[in-house]
Amino acid sequence: MSDTTRPSGADPQRDHGRAAVETAQTLDRGLQVLQLLGAPGGHGGLTMSELADDLGVGRAVVYRLVATLVGREFAVRGPDGRVRLGPAMARLVASVRPVVVEAARPVLRRLAEEHGATAHFTVVDGPDGTDALAVLVVEPTWTDFHVGYRVGSRHPLTQGAAGRALLAGREDNYGVIATHGELQQGAHGLAAAVPGLSGVEASVGLVGMSPFDEDLVGAAVVAAAEEISAMLRGQPDSR
Repeated sequence: MSDTTRPSGADPQRDHGRAAVETAQTLDRGLQVLQLLGAPGGHGGLTMSELADDLGVGRAVVYRLVATLVGREFAVRGPDGRVRLGPAMARLVASVRPVVVEAARPVLRRLAEEHGATAHFTVVDGPDGTDALAVLVVEPTWTDFHVGYRVGSRHPLTQGAAGRALLAGREDNYGVIATHGELQQGAHGLAAAVPGLSGVEASVGLVGMSPFDEDLVGAAVVAAAEEISAMLRGQPDSR
């Protein structure tokens, strides 16, 4: 005889399914905590109460979630009691970045060749999320002259089309942003934030020596950002 008692009518398969759902819910809440900490409003850290309010759960649940994330170094809790992303997230982002870059490369190649301008893929960087960092640059192969731009170029988000587009994306504005001569004298830039990515703030842009047709070329830049987003989210190409 088994020493395990079960209420009359209990279904082991149903109980197993319920446990699986509960486990998935816990995982989902942990991922939500990371998303909240990685969002623009979480860069300065969030309190336990703020996390509980955002998740719609009790503080005891949040304490358990945070303790698990801290134990794996995905989060840290400072002397001020605020929770911030931990070093394990930086390592994870570093490992994901090459995948993101390779997904963007063919799209940027086509953009550069079609419009005869230097295309770039830029992400938010820096300890406070206030810098724009170019992680991929593709130059056109057929032009005699084009603007030089290098991987690793860094500038504040408040300057240049790429940085301004990243700021616009934080406000759910994924339209094209145009700038003229902000980073290089005589250079013209167009950029758009990549929509729909969780945990990655990125923009796609073009920089050229002549003004762009903001309607025509701007639409191409926005379409490129949307294509990269769809690829990274595993959605079929709708073009």
